[in-house]
Amino acid sequence: MLDLLLPLSLSAVFGTVVGTAFRLSRLPGRERPLRFPLVGLTAGVTAFFLHLVLNAVTGAPVWLLPLLVILQVWLWLGPLGPRVDRPRD
Repeated sequence: MLDLLLPLSLSAVFGTVVGTAFRLSRLPGRERPLRFPLVGLTAGVTAFFLHLVLNAVTGAPVWLLPLLVILQVWLWLGPLGPRVDRPRD
């Protein structure tokens, strides 16, 4: 159980850090700043389970997990993320 819990928590924390870093790289003053770390947390947990399945099926290397986390945070907050309507002057 500990061999699953430790990598799961580390990937969740890494996802939260990446989400927060993505928040800091965006324009300040967004309406929902807590959305970025929460999406990062969700992406970290999802990437862990995706890596677990990939490892069981194809023998995916360990270094693929951080790349999956970063890719999912970028996709979910970037191109595939929610559209934010900015007020026009």
